[in-house]
Amino acid sequence: MQNRLPYFLIAIGVALFFVYSSIFVVNEREQAIVLRFGQIQDVKAEPGLYFKLPFAFMDADRVQYVEDRALRFDLPDIRVQVRGGAFYEVDAFAVYRITDARRFRETVSADREAAESRLRTRLDAALRRVYGLRNFDAALSEERGSMMSDVRNDLQAAAESLGLQVTDVRIRRTDLTQEVSQQTFQRMKAERLAEAELIRARGNEESQRRRAIADRQVVELQAEAQRDSEILRGEGDAQRNSIFADAFQRDPSFFEFYRSMRAYVASMSNQGTTMVLSPDSDFFRFFNSGVGTGGAGQVPPAAAPAPVTPPAAVGN
Repeated sequence: MQNRLPYFLIAIGVALFFVYSSIFVVNEREQAIVLRFGQIQDVKAEPGLYFKLPFAFMDADRVQYVEDRALRFDLPDIRVQVRGGAFYEVDAFAVYRITDARRFRETVSADREAAESRLRTRLDAALRRVYGLRNFDAALSEERGSMMSDVRNDLQAAAESLGLQVTDVRIRRTDLTQEVSQQTFQRMKAERLAEAELIRARGNEESQRRRAIADRQVVELQAEAQRDSEILRGEGDAQRNSIFADAFQRDPSFFEFYRSMRAYVASMSNQGTTMVLSPDSDFFRFFNSGVGTGGAGQVPPAAAPAPVTPPAAVGN
């Protein structure tokens, strides 16, 4: 019995080795391609435990795993020309899945780098075509979504030929090149200056309009004030003349005397005034007599000035 134990252990080891080399596990993030002598025997897309022929080292059955999840590749810093001739720098990326592992193996030997290299070339061409049909502003507007859909549709045929499916294409960045950036800056500067001049012109127009309204209101107010002042002055003069006329009618002699006294004061109050008049001038009649002409309303003798003889010339 002891002589058979080593053989028994060897048999168990060989059996375990056969079992171990005959099974393989597929998880939820990958697919398995079973190859037999270099040919695709089967594709396992569902996760689980599977069996195959042992002795993979003899190229009997060999398992090649490929991804079963969303994958991504980038296309950075490509130079595209938009409609109008301007150039821009664009960064983009694409998201894809391996949907046909058999075709993926047959076309690129299940090599992701080789597949992404082909897709990157097609993505570059699709971006150039889509941008070339539009202006730069389209990438910054609501049209951006349709642009990415067009790029994805252009890329889809090439992806399907590789056993892939492009689920999304995104544009991460769209920047101006150095020369276009300078031109755009100058254009934006000119637009802002023109807008500022327009606002300034509108402001000047509004200020002139308001100034004209204010000047018109000032003229109207001054005219109304001048009119009211003339009316009031005329009414005052009328009242003054009425009072004087009433006083003259009550006592004409006193009124004439009072008016003559005012004339004397006005004409002789300033020093250096020289008057040359005839002695018998009517202006000096109140110097010759203490009473005024006319009988009614005579000034009382006690209040009348003493008779004086006016000189031929009076000088102050």
